[in-house]
Amino acid sequence: MARSSAPLRRLGFLTMGLFDPEEPAAGHEATLQLIELGERLGFDSAWLRHRHLQFGISSPVAVLAAATQRTKRIALGTAVTPLGAENPFRLAEDLGTVDVLSGGRLLPGFSTGEPMRFDAFKHAIYPLTLDQEDLGYDRVLRLRSFIRGDVVSDSAGREGQEDYSSRVEPHADGLAERLWYGAGSLRSAGWAGEQSFNLLTSSVIAAEDGTTDFAANQAAQVRRFRELHPAGERARVSQGLVVIPTDSATASQRARYHEYVESRRHRVGVAHGPRRMLFAEDLVGSSAEIAERLHEHAGFQEVDEVAFALPFTLEPDDYTQLLTDIAGALGPALGWRPAADGESRPA
Repeated sequence: MARSSAPLRRLGFLTMGLFDPEEPAAGHEATLQLIELGERLGFDSAWLRHRHLQFGISSPVAVLAAATQRTKRIALGTAVTPLGAENPFRLAEDLGTVDVLSGGRLLPGFSTGEPMRFDAFKHAIYPLTLDQEDLGYDRVLRLRSFIRGDVVSDSAGREGQEDYSSRVEPHADGLAERLWYGAGSLRSAGWAGEQSFNLLTSSVIAAEDGTTDFAANQAAQVRRFRELHPAGERARVSQGLVVIPTDSATASQRARYHEYVESRRHRVGVAHGPRRMLFAEDLVGSSAEIAERLHEHAGFQEVDEVAFALPFTLEPDDYTQLLTDIAGALGPALGWRPAADGESRPA
């Protein structure tokens, strides 16, 4: 059932966290400052992309660990970490640690299969064991088992002066229920629902309904997820589209934003590659204009929380303007209200 009349309950943003390879500290600091700004503006969540061999954040868990010490309320997520490049046991330890540091605010999002451009670095990760690695769904189920606190060792107890646990430590209560799966097809969305994950649906999905209508395909995937999820209509879904409100933008910013959108418009409405991947149209304009288009978007009509993606390659002042307009104008136009000082919304 479409939710077009439901107000937006949770508002988040997603950033790639670009940096200058000659001065990486400055870019990482800018990302942390952006998360701090998001909290001041009342956003419910801040999400980091995960990139390998690029000048974007390669270790979002480490960056979010720093963010836990500079924020108090905002939820902190990854969208998404490709598990094909991770050791689930070690990652579970890192995620548990960061969730403890955050006070239970972590929202880890994952994908399975081969990571993007895997051929470029797969032998660096698995020089001898690549053919033995299972990069499919079992990998994320194993990660969840570790995070949930399932027994991994039968040697718990005291040895000499040291104590040993039977489960991955630190154990973070509730983290296993805050795991998200990034799905882009009916099959993966259905599997995520069957396995009781939360669903991340982004601006890149597969065309499967016989058309290249992005919104219709996305809506079908969300419905499949909820049909198979034990929580049904209450199952959480977050949508991640690129939105660029221009309410307070300068003339030069508006020109730059429109140029950015035009440079990517050729991707829209066409199925790409053997998997027939579709790209969502970037939404640029006033908050009122974007809100009107979102209310007409079949995918948006199925959700009540979002993590709007910030465009790549913009300047810090641009991101400040975009977040300010999203929180101050676009969010309220979608029925959302910013969190008040001291208010804590469940992650």
